[in-house]
Amino acid sequence: MKKVGILGGGQLGRMLLQAAANYPVQTFVMENDENCPAAHLCHHFTKGDIKNYDDVYNFGKDLNAVTIEIENVNLEALEKLESEGIKIFPKPSALKTIKNKILQKQFYKDNEIPTSEFIVTQSLNDLKQHIDFLPAAHKLGEGGYDGKGVQLLKTKDDVEKGFNEASVLEKLVTVKKELAVIVAVNNKGENALYPCVDMVFDQRLNLLDYQISPADLPEKTLWKAEAIALKVVKDLKSPGIFAVELFVDDKDNMLVNETAPRVHNSGHHTIEANYSSQFDMLWRIILDYPLGNPEHILPAAIVNLLGAEGFSGEAYYEGLEEILKIDNVFVHLYGKAQTKPGRKMGHITIISKEKQELIHQANRIKHTLIVKTRS
Repeated sequence: MKKVGILGGGQLGRMLLQAAANYPVQTFVMENDENCPAAHLCHHFTKGDIKNYDDVYNFGKDLNAVTIEIENVNLEALEKLESEGIKIFPKPSALKTIKNKILQKQFYKDNEIPTSEFIVTQSLNDLKQHIDFLPAAHKLGEGGYDGKGVQLLKTKDDVEKGFNEASVLEKLVTVKKELAVIVAVNNKGENALYPCVDMVFDQRLNLLDYQISPADLPEKTLWKAEAIALKVVKDLKSPGIFAVELFVDDKDNMLVNETAPRVHNSGHHTIEANYSSQFDMLWRIILDYPLGNPEHILPAAIVNLLGAEGFSGEAYYEGLEEILKIDNVFVHLYGKAQTKPGRKMGHITIISKEKQELIHQANRIKHTLIVKTRS
């Protein structure tokens, strides 16, 4: 039985472990919090720092394979493990490119993958030399996630909000649609594409609000999205699961925003709505089984459950019973005991043949199920 480690114990690790229960695999998780969402679902839990060389190396050295649920891991340790014959998903070379937003943007440019214009800045002083490039998004080279490490700079008055370290200044484009395509690649280089997803963002928190799959797009636009996503993943030259996020701008240009080298929020609906979920698919890749079928059983929508404004403390799910009464609705709570504003606490998937029904129920859920604290 293969021994497979997951670096990180959040909700992605949790859902990966739920899918692992169907396969002959011994699971190992490392995270610095023994009460993390994934801790009680693995066979072996190690308390450790996924950014620390020794912790990562010692965790992985006796395993057959290691995967990640967050990019912010110690790369040098993964490179060492790979050199010793341990399979890493994705390969450290792909992770190195994606983990750093500067290298990621440069990768798109070098491989002629359409992306928004950008400038690399090393400091605030450097940033001040590029005021004529605004409006733009300033993104930290390393360490940002879920909207953190991103500042929107619209005028020269906003420049002080920028980062005083290596970052990417990306030209803001007028976004008409935000899309995501998840691509699975196995060890033989064979791939499977999940249907394109239409993402609707909460502009205030810069987090996914809800999404619909499949995306409602003209056929040519859809082909373009799939072709670009496939090129990104082929050029990364690594097995694994990759989520390619794209913009369609007001001139109908399609641009890659960023790529995640792992299972992704935009694919959570696949647990109920697709024949092989993104989590099932990753196990098939790691364990060298045939790729699964990524097609829809039924169209789906996802609503993210975020901690409500003004509430920090022990989580309480107001309206949960009402939501559980709705047909074709699937609730996933991530097992996080504490809530705080904007924290991802769970997601809800809705499946239906009717797009209007998906949108109606997504809006109903958003206004009914609220993550508060016990009064």
